[in-house]
Amino acid sequence: MFTGIIESMGRVRGIKRGAQSFQIDIQAEAILDDVKLGDSIAVNGVCLTVTSYDAQHFIADVMPETMDKTTLKHLKPDEYVNLERALRLGDRLGGHIVQGHVDAVGIIKAKEKRDIAYVYTIKAPGPVLHYTVPKGSITVDGVSLTVINVLPDSFTVSLIPHSADKTILGRKQAGDYVNLESDILGRYIEKLLQTGGDKETSTLSVSFLAENGFF
Repeated sequence: MFTGIIESMGRVRGIKRGAQSFQIDIQAEAILDDVKLGDSIAVNGVCLTVTSYDAQHFIADVMPETMDKTTLKHLKPDEYVNLERALRLGDRLGGHIVQGHVDAVGIIKAKEKRDIAYVYTIKAPGPVLHYTVPKGSITVDGVSLTVINVLPDSFTVSLIPHSADKTILGRKQAGDYVNLESDILGRYIEKLLQTGGDKETSTLSVSFLAENGFF
């Protein structure tokens, strides 16, 4: 699990491509002080497993499913990426619960400067928009962001100067692709409402959730 609060930006040192997968080498000194083999690190919002490392970089494998469903297949040497280590029990949850399992790839339709912030309009597929609500959370390239508005084919989010400076999102422009992960809590709630849980004892309902502050 992750929180969507980016710890640092890393740099792609190299990529070894196979027929349907590849191995990625990322320079990432700032987050490797306590790394171990098998640890999870989110790279642009994609949960990857550390297979090798030293004090300056780590290596991870990118499988065919990940290539098909994320933007990692477009990475090139010297490109920067967002990095976050897995959440530790007891840490502050500054963003929201993020799995590192990308739902879809979106495309930035517009980037607008509003005072100190940047507002992005991001085109997304229907299944992602289904779980996207104003004031709710969504993960964009691994960054936990608050949704401003939801449109028929897109949604808008705002980046504060710190997030624009410390993550790769500040460098993104209209036409760029981004990884999207919807809020897992919304999906669980929908599933429970559909099944009704234990029909004999369950009190879960839309009114119950509203009364207890879930939405």
